[in-house]
Amino acid sequence: MTEPLLSVRDLSVAFHQGGDTSIAVDRVSFDIHPGEVMALVGESGSGKSVTANSILKLLPYPSASHPSGEILFDGKDMLKASEPELRRVRGNDVTMIFQEPMTSLNPLHSIEKQIGEILELHHGINGQAVRIRTLELLNQVGIREPEKRLKAYPHELSGGQRQRVMIAMALANRPKLLIADEPTTALDVTVQAQILDLLRGLKGEHGMSMLFITHDLGIVRKFADRVCVMTKGKIVETGTVEEVFTNPQHAYTRHLLASEPRGEPPPTDPSKPVVMEGKDIRVWFPIKAGFLRKVVDHVKAVDGVDLELRAGETLGVVGESGSGKTTLGLALARLISSQGRIAFIGTDIDKFSFKEMRPFRDRLQVVFQDPYGSLSPRMSVGDIVAEGLKVHERSLSADGRDERVAWALTEVGLDPATRWRYPHEFSGGQRQRIAIARAMVLKPRFVMLDEPTSALDMTVQAQVVDLLRDLQKKHDLAYLFISHDLKVVKALANHVIVMRLGKVVEEGPADQIFQAPKQDYTRALMAAAFHLEAVETEALNQ
Repeated sequence: MTEPLLSVRDLSVAFHQGGDTSIAVDRVSFDIHPGEVMALVGESGSGKSVTANSILKLLPYPSASHPSGEILFDGKDMLKASEPELRRVRGNDVTMIFQEPMTSLNPLHSIEKQIGEILELHHGINGQAVRIRTLELLNQVGIREPEKRLKAYPHELSGGQRQRVMIAMALANRPKLLIADEPTTALDVTVQAQILDLLRGLKGEHGMSMLFITHDLGIVRKFADRVCVMTKGKIVETGTVEEVFTNPQHAYTRHLLASEPRGEPPPTDPSKPVVMEGKDIRVWFPIKAGFLRKVVDHVKAVDGVDLELRAGETLGVVGESGSGKTTLGLALARLISSQGRIAFIGTDIDKFSFKEMRPFRDRLQVVFQDPYGSLSPRMSVGDIVAEGLKVHERSLSADGRDERVAWALTEVGLDPATRWRYPHEFSGGQRQRIAIARAMVLKPRFVMLDEPTSALDMTVQAQVVDLLRDLQKKHDLAYLFISHDLKVVKALANHVIVMRLGKVVEEGPADQIFQAPKQDYTRALMAAAFHLEAVETEALNQ
């Protein structure tokens, strides 16, 4: 065995706030050898990212400190390195890719300027040489027609393209070690598969080592050589991927491996009433051009979709970003304008104004992807959950509202005594439960769930899926479940429609879609989602 490229020994990280000190990482040790992919896995708050940021001393010092340990990179202790020494390592020998490229890229600078800045700073090249090298990097990471992307700004690129730009920036200086912190979590399964293939190819081409941080064990199984399992600041198990997955020794590892969403959706009953129906639903956004701003074309975000959803049934809507999933859901909820017939509990609502829709809003609710963004940080949980009652059930007394809020929080598995606390005092999974309670307090008939589990750890995902399934059985709810995570859809949906570029490319009973998809595009989605060997990339790229 060669000498380790990176050796973390007995590392601890403490954070100091006021007079309090908390230990985020507790005596962690691991090695990464040249050309090796080491996966660091665990739930949010386990200390994964804090450990990774310690390698390049990117923590908020002096509020962060290291009570013990050393981090040896190429034999040099990074914790004792001076700032000039660290700058020579950062971006040259060790680079990082972060989870959300939109917050990592500068929104005010073009892609060419952001990559060029790295080349100028670390290599001293400028002018035409920078442009040539930038184009080489964009080609290398699979950006199509890179010449047209040089002047683009981050908001003009898709999530997958932004992540490819981040990888290009990380590879600009041919690093020895690449730290990838949840680089695929926010991406569609198809883009996720493409990014992993890209990283695998670049690793082989450049012989670089990787520290891959993730909570997705499916990715670890396919991508990593060795794995460290982390919880509560400690590494509880280390070994090769095969050892850890086939014979896990620690109870927490076994818990993680058993945490994928499982179970079956409640059976459908064709005798139950239709709650939501759509016929030829279209949402077209006009493209205007010229001095008079005439409409020259349309972006057909949703183009001729039909659906029917009964009480107690879940309709899963799947597809890549930009396929029209969320736009379809917003149209059904009458939150954006659309054409075509939309009937809710037998009433045609497609022509209703926002004011005319108000009497229906209590029975037609939405749970969004990011609970932290959809919950007001200035309101207590009790006020957040009670807000809808003040609008739709004005006859309720203050005590009556409080009683309903306590009931709703109990329904979603939260202690009613926590209703005086604020959203930032809860974990991500608890905040999503609060968002579900806000919808449930009005006793809806139809709930649109827009990627409600995509930002959650695997274990929390499984808990939320179980919760949604239990609530559906208890209250006979109709769900429109929008997601790019097909494992979650499989555990919840009775019927599935697959969307691409605004159109339905395949639909049918969930069992049929998952077990025997008919379309190449659907088969490619399934291969990417379930980490199968042969991902039909042609179907995805056409």
